[in-house]
Amino acid sequence: MGLLTGKTAVVTGAARGIGKAIAMRFAAEGANVAFTDLAIDENGLKTEAEIQALGVKAKGYASNAANFEDTAKVVNQIKEDFGSIDILVNNAGITKDGLMMRMTESQWDAVIAVNLKSAFNFIHACTPIMMRQRAGSIINMASVVGVHGNAGQCNYAASKAGLIALAKSIAQEIGSRGVRANAIAPGFIITDMTAKLSEEVRKEWCSKIPLRRGGTPEDVANVAVFLASDLSSYVTGQVIQVDGGMNM
Repeated sequence: MGLLTGKTAVVTGAARGIGKAIAMRFAAEGANVAFTDLAIDENGLKTEAEIQALGVKAKGYASNAANFEDTAKVVNQIKEDFGSIDILVNNAGITKDGLMMRMTESQWDAVIAVNLKSAFNFIHACTPIMMRQRAGSIINMASVVGVHGNAGQCNYAASKAGLIALAKSIAQEIGSRGVRANAIAPGFIITDMTAKLSEEVRKEWCSKIPLRRGGTPEDVANVAVFLASDLSSYVTGQVIQVDGGMNM
């Protein structure tokens, strides 16, 4: 018996990176996994097969998480296919970095839509299901820049700060129905995105981290398992920084 046996998890933007690591870790703990991405291409089908190989039910769904109606349809389909939704991880996200003075309206709108509005869309669609079950765990994937800010990322930082405030507000609204909401704020995590940075930049980052290394997607996934499981049954409205001590 795993920590999540018998539960169904929905993870957005999970065909790769941190989202995939969370989906795989959930499956290893016995959860059935429904994951979404903008398109379920060869990479998404591979992820689906890898999750299924762990002995659980898994299915990928093509979904524009930033679209309200699209999200409602896909959540209804997931409920029909899996029977319940016990865990929601709002992981879908993009970056379009630039200094405020040079940032275009479209760069701002795109990041807010994908990173923040998508979480509203999925929470809006999933919470009625969780409330009827009188149980559920919502996890918003934020970032340390949502806590501390970061020059050149005002759109991204604002979206991630919004995810933290959203989790705290939802925790207050529906805690009485047995539904919890928390946020994870990863720091410097080694992913395809950060792998594009130069070796010099990566070393500089790590020199500022007390643990002297970048995190892995699995480091984040382990915290997600804690928040998704009954181990954290009395934890809600919190933001946990997974950053090796970079921002204490």
